[in-house]
Amino acid sequence: MPNMSSTFDPPKAYVPQGEVFFDDGREEELVQFVTSDPDRRGAPAAIVRAMDDFARTQKYLMNVGEHKGKIVTQIIQRSRPRVVVELGGYCGYSTILFADAARAAGGERYFCLERSPKFARNIEVLVEFAGLGDIVTVVVGPSHESIQSLHRGGQLTRIDLMFLDHYKPAYTTDLKLCESLGLIGKGTTLAADNVITPGNPPYLKYVRSSVQEKRMALTQERAPDTQNFPGRSATQYGDVESLSTEVQGNPNLVYSSQLIESWEPSGVPDAVEVTVCTGEEAL
Repeated sequence: MPNMSSTFDPPKAYVPQGEVFFDDGREEELVQFVTSDPDRRGAPAAIVRAMDDFARTQKYLMNVGEHKGKIVTQIIQRSRPRVVVELGGYCGYSTILFADAARAAGGERYFCLERSPKFARNIEVLVEFAGLGDIVTVVVGPSHESIQSLHRGGQLTRIDLMFLDHYKPAYTTDLKLCESLGLIGKGTTLAADNVITPGNPPYLKYVRSSVQEKRMALTQERAPDTQNFPGRSATQYGDVESLSTEVQGNPNLVYSSQLIESWEPSGVPDAVEVTVCTGEEAL
């Protein structure tokens, strides 16, 4: 497993988040900033650096950042996933960083699922500018609907790596949906962002549970947990997000899970939960 970045360099911190920190026009300003330099065209690494520069000098962006981003790119380099699914693209930072790494490792498809049409358009502009249009497909809509649509259309039959960085209560329900569709199997890796800041106790409980514990939970739980989330993380998109509540998943899948401590790009401690499916236990 990748190791924690031991120190954070304060001069590299993003500007303060502020009370309003997204969807106020800054994402469009970012696109203009990045694409204003023609030398960045076709250079994913330079584009990611420019996005960091924007967030360090102009306006905060809720990106995965270089520290946690390195955790995931190391996973990609080691596991060489053929199909990657990203839940929550925002402005395309992680899409460009991870799709570039996946393509270099022999990857074939990268699906970025983003609920906001406006954010999705920005991602598409930057993906094309980066020269990653051959591997990246941006899918617009609620994550659970997009997963079902891709599976139904035969475009998505297995997930080798899934990066979760969207509506926090949907981490668990979307994973269960993928399990129920047979998209998760031996060797699938899950990388979940923001499991300390702001935190995601229901997801951590699920991926760390044994098969027996998950089977038992099925007899007790009736609705997804949307209460045990700190701060605004459960309500941030509550007016536009919905959960796939009827799917029970596959409790027989065996997971090995590890918390890898790291940093938000603001310098706040956070972590990525890295989970590997090691097989399926028979009934």
